[in-house]
Amino acid sequence: MIKTDILIIGAGPTGLFTVFEAGLLKLKCHLIDALPQPGGQCSEIYPKKPIYDIPGFPEILAGDLTKNLLEQGKQFKPGFTLGERAETIDKQDDGSFIVTTNKGTKHQAPIVAIAGGLGSFEPRKPLIDNITNYEDRGVEYFIKDPEVYRDKKVVISGGGDSALDWSIFLADIASEVTLVHRRNEFRGALDSVEKVQELKLLGKINLVTPAEVTALHGNKKLEGVTITSEGEKLLLEADHFIPLFGLSPKLGPIGDWGLEIEKNAIKVDTLDYQTNIPGVFAIGDVNTYEGKLKLILCGFHEATLMCQSAYKIINPGKKYVLKYTTVSGVDGFDGTRKEAPKAVVQAIN
Repeated sequence: MIKTDILIIGAGPTGLFTVFEAGLLKLKCHLIDALPQPGGQCSEIYPKKPIYDIPGFPEILAGDLTKNLLEQGKQFKPGFTLGERAETIDKQDDGSFIVTTNKGTKHQAPIVAIAGGLGSFEPRKPLIDNITNYEDRGVEYFIKDPEVYRDKKVVISGGGDSALDWSIFLADIASEVTLVHRRNEFRGALDSVEKVQELKLLGKINLVTPAEVTALHGNKKLEGVTITSEGEKLLLEADHFIPLFGLSPKLGPIGDWGLEIEKNAIKVDTLDYQTNIPGVFAIGDVNTYEGKLKLILCGFHEATLMCQSAYKIINPGKKYVLKYTTVSGVDGFDGTRKEAPKAVVQAIN
């Protein structure tokens, strides 16, 4: 039996940041994730994708964000159960919970924080008859390593942020980038739309709208695609076709835990992101509430408030005053290397 203060379901960015915030309050964490490594989508789906809205980082690769979060929380020595899915939850007489994985590993904690992101997910695939014939032979639904596309002809399909961001990113890597979208308007950030238009004018991106990729061609591997636009068909050479239509999320076994669910997300109280089950919280993309934004930085905020509430549940009758937070090993003004104190939490009975 693995025992901890806060049991975190999901080792994505929000779950990893929870380790740090809990550590500041002297609370231990253990994380469960079905993936074989921490980082969630940032490590499994797009480790090389640049992220632009993390405070203090004008740009950071998703994989590097994961590494930084792991380094930040390492001082608090979290535990990990990786490659196993949280299957069942049982409340005990003492108010704690036992969560058992699909491999039978049992974990006990007074607090459970569900930070499962979108849950288990599958890519939304376009309706092209022979698309499965080219999967891993030129058709990819995720971009893990952009270097795979260096000096290649790439066709990207989609109208959201992922399609726009990757088209921009690959414009300096691939020999040719074609972005296909079935509408003239895009759903992504205005800044990204404007950047794509700029690259189109510079001849670095071929933009085809309104249009769809309707057929794939090649002998054993992808060699070309058919693009249909307003009744006309265009055969285009292509080494890779990347349809980025988003993910189809599923909560999986967590959906059977008695939680209040709305549109495949867990409803929470915005006071502390607690669910309808006292002691069980939901933070990050897995939760929903009025005004919810599915952003990593919002997950960080939710994790911070959740940990404050968790401290009160674990330490009833105690008050705390968060004095300050710094990081260890800060450079001094005189150029020397100094050991700065970590967060100080004063518990008052």
